[in-house]
Amino acid sequence: MAMNRETKRMLQRQGQMTEDGAPARERRRQPTAPRPEPREKRTGPREFVKEVRAELRKVAWPTKSETINYSIIVFIAIVILTAFVGALDYLFGDFVLRLYNA
Repeated sequence: MAMNRETKRMLQRQGQMTEDGAPARERRRQPTAPRPEPREKRTGPREFVKEVRAELRKVAWPTKSETINYSIIVFIAIVILTAFVGALDYLFGDFVLRLYNA
């Protein structure tokens, strides 16, 4: 492999090449054990309750009318989906009964 003097000097400084231009032996690194991460200080019950209350103050609570409107929408969706599943159950049950009684 052809390389210029600057590249050879750089490789020699990095320890990847010997003085005569031959590749340097790779030193095997000893595997090191991973450092244990420092444990975080546990939060006490008082601090926990303070943090919970601070977070709950940030919540955008719905008004009474919004809660009622959302509840009505959920109730209507449940009724519609229940009727749909009931209709499918009736149709498939009727189909199976006709299939086996034919």
